[in-house]
Amino acid sequence: MKQITFAPRNHQLTNINTWTPDSHWLAFDVRPSGASFTGETIERVNVKTGETEVIYRAEKGAHVGVVTVHPSDDQYVFIHGPENPDANWQYDFHHRRGVIAQNGQVKNLDAMDITAPYTPGALRGGSHVHVFSPDGTFVSFTYNDHVLHERDAALDLRNVGVATPFGPVQPQGNHPREYAGAFWSVLVSRTTPTPKPGSDEINRAYEEGWVGNNRLAFIGDTLSERGEKVPELFIVDLPKDEAGWKRAGDAPLEGTAETLPAPPAGVMQRRLTFTHGNRYPGLVSVPRHWVRSNSQGSEIAFLMRDENGIVQLWLIAPEGGEPRQLTHNQSDIQSAFNWHPSGDALGFVLDNRVACCDARSGEVTFLTSDHGNPPSGDAVVFSPNGHWVAWMEETAGFRQLWVTETGR
Repeated sequence: MKQITFAPRNHQLTNINTWTPDSHWLAFDVRPSGASFTGETIERVNVKTGETEVIYRAEKGAHVGVVTVHPSDDQYVFIHGPENPDANWQYDFHHRRGVIAQNGQVKNLDAMDITAPYTPGALRGGSHVHVFSPDGTFVSFTYNDHVLHERDAALDLRNVGVATPFGPVQPQGNHPREYAGAFWSVLVSRTTPTPKPGSDEINRAYEEGWVGNNRLAFIGDTLSERGEKVPELFIVDLPKDEAGWKRAGDAPLEGTAETLPAPPAGVMQRRLTFTHGNRYPGLVSVPRHWVRSNSQGSEIAFLMRDENGIVQLWLIAPEGGEPRQLTHNQSDIQSAFNWHPSGDALGFVLDNRVACCDARSGEVTFLTSDHGNPPSGDAVVFSPNGHWVAWMEETAGFRQLWVTETGR
């Protein structure tokens, strides 16, 4: 176990893709806590030397955070809040954007157009937790809509979207808060404010994860027959080419004054889990986790309670079928998790220690000892070469970054 940051401030890792491709650096932000979005820099630390570098510094009262790294290039994508915030426009779920930094240059990922008629390929609100696809071509994100938020906050449903390298997109309106984007962005999930109980309809899509480069899995909140929220696992197959990404289906890609942006033609979410009849129905919301596929794209992992009410790891094929319970722990998994790059194991926090479990047998090996404060449940992230795993831990009053070898 090795502590690699020591400055008296917080260091926040995102839940995936925090390592540079060479496995030498960890990217982080400096939010005072996970809940307040007031950090001003995106930075990285060398895990061998402890050297830190500032990748990007926000200006004009803006704040930044939640950085992830391109899988093969020196690119960093992160959330950027509004510049010159005021009483009418400040950081919020529907007031933020993705920004890509590379070689000291930055560009907006997604465009924003909130003036009707809206622009295909642009969003009308805020994007969040941007994650490159395994080949680095696309970027997934979660989304909230400004236009519908202004009508009624209850209509501003969280959705999942994808930014594709088929821009740039230039809005035609003249609202001072609009901006152009380098990528063509669309939503790929469908939500409704009032899902039919017992149906596949959802009112929230979130915590997505790439399944290969052409599918995206996410959690969707369904309603049981009794009207209770049950988070289930969904998947979408994505368009195969630029024309597919730009082809509208039964509703406008850009949305209308009354409706959210709609997915491209043929992009239909498909439900993978059906747990309404379980003793403990639904994927868990605590700990917060993101569904994750192995590197082969053949198994999707998620957290759900077993028959004893204990939070365990489960696996399911992208085609569906019966989920397989992987772990059989005596206590709850306590964190978000990630796959080892080999696809042979998964890492998470268990019994206040960083643990690794075999993806076939579920056998658990502990990688850290219980030496004081427990690891944060926000992130347990393997290096691309598979030799290291990183996490956060409260140390002398600040959240610091730690690593240890995986033995793999």
